[in-house]
Amino acid sequence: MGNRREGYVLLGVNVLVYGYIPSAWRSPLLDARDFVEPAYWERIGRLAERATLDAVFLADALGLGDPAYDANPIRLDPTVLWAHVARATERVGLLATASTTFNDPVELASRILTLDHISGGRAGWNLVTTRDNRSAANFGLPNIVARTERYERAAEFADLTRQLWTAAETGQTVRFHGSHFDYEGDFVAPASPQGRPVLFQAGGSPVGRDIAARYADGVFAAEITQETAREHYRLVKSAAAGHGRRAGEVKILPGLLLTLGSTEEEARRRVDELYDTSPSWYSAAWLTHAIGVDVTTLELDEPFPDEVINGPVSETFQGSIGFRESILEQIRQTRPTVREYLRQTRYSGSGHGGFVGTPEQLVDRIEQWYLAGACDGFNLQPDILVDSLEVIADEVIPRLRARGLYRHEYETTTLRGHLQAAEPRVAPALQAL
Repeated sequence: MGNRREGYVLLGVNVLVYGYIPSAWRSPLLDARDFVEPAYWERIGRLAERATLDAVFLADALGLGDPAYDANPIRLDPTVLWAHVARATERVGLLATASTTFNDPVELASRILTLDHISGGRAGWNLVTTRDNRSAANFGLPNIVARTERYERAAEFADLTRQLWTAAETGQTVRFHGSHFDYEGDFVAPASPQGRPVLFQAGGSPVGRDIAARYADGVFAAEITQETAREHYRLVKSAAAGHGRRAGEVKILPGLLLTLGSTEEEARRRVDELYDTSPSWYSAAWLTHAIGVDVTTLELDEPFPDEVINGPVSETFQGSIGFRESILEQIRQTRPTVREYLRQTRYSGSGHGGFVGTPEQLVDRIEQWYLAGACDGFNLQPDILVDSLEVIADEVIPRLRARGLYRHEYETTTLRGHLQAAEPRVAPALQAL
C-alpha cells in the first residue's frame, strides 16, 4: 500500500507501570519494586527515545485501583516521575495525566509549566475527569459528582489553563468568569519553551470530543474498529474546524494494546502464557466494570443479550463512556458468545484496540489505519514494557521508515514541534473542510 498522506505517523507509548497485562510484574526482566526505582523509569524513557517515539504517556489515579479489574492499581505522580526522566532524555515528549475533578487549574498550569521548563519544552498534560467513588472518598466526598458537572468543570478547567499558559507568554491579564472558576489577574511565569505546553484529552464521549475540538492538541482515543475510529476522527476534526481551528491542529492517537512475536504463533503463545498466569476471573471482572453489566450473570455460551449491547447507560455507571461504546460496538459487529468475547479480549484488546502478531503485521495495521484516515498515529501499550520497547525500536520503527511512514530521526526538540512536524497538509477524509 503506497503512502497517500503527506507527513508521517505519530507514535507514543502509554507507560502502564510494567505493561497492560495483569501478570506483567511476574516477568523475570522485572523486580516487584522496579516501579519505585528511578533507574526503571530512566530505562523506559531511554528506550522510548531510542525508538524516536514522540511521547511517553503516564496515567494517574487519585486512589488505589481495584486489582479485580485494574492491571496497575498503584500509581505514582506523573509530573514527579517525568521531571526525573527529563534529566535522562533529550527529545521524547513527556505527557502527564491529571484530573480536572480534584485539581486546581492555576496550580496545575504552574506544575505542568514547571515540567515544561525542566524538560526544555517537552511537557504535556493529558486531561481526564475522575469517575470513581474511591477517589472521591480521599477528598472527603461520599460520592463522585455527576458526569455532566464533571465535564462542565473540565471544559472550564481546560479553557482557563490554556489562557494562563498564554498569559505567561504574552503578559496579558487573564479575565475568566465561569460557573466553576473565577480568575482575574496576572499569571507571572516564564513563557513555555514550546509556546504553550501540549494538551491532550483522553476519551470519546460527545462532551469529551467537544473539549478536544475546542482546546486540545491531541486525543488519546479508545477505538477497536476502523469504522468507528474513522467516524470519531471525522467528528473531532470537523468540530475543531467549526470552532475556528485547523482540523490538523488536533491529533488523534487511539490506544493499541500490543503483544509481539517473531511469528504470529509465537505472539499468540506469549499472550496466552501471560494471561494464564493472571487470575482466571480477571477478564470477567474487567468487562463488568467496563460496560456496567455483571458479566457473571450472563450465559457464557450464548451471545450477549440485546438489552446489554443496545441498552442505555445506567445512571450509576462510573466507567468510561468511550470505552463502553467501543466495546459494545465491537460486540454488535462480531456477535460473539460471552465466553468467546472474554477469550477474544486477549487478542483484540479491551476498550482500546488490540494487536497480537509480528512487527511486520503491526506495521501493516498502523499503515492501514493511518492511510484510511482513522488516526494520526497510535499510543502503543505493550504487554510488558521493557522487552517490547526494544522490539518497537529495533524492528517496528525501521519497517515504518522503510515504508515512508516515519521520520528517520527527531527533527524537532519540543513536543509541540513533534506534533507539528508530523502534520500532513490535508488528510484524505477532510479535504472538504
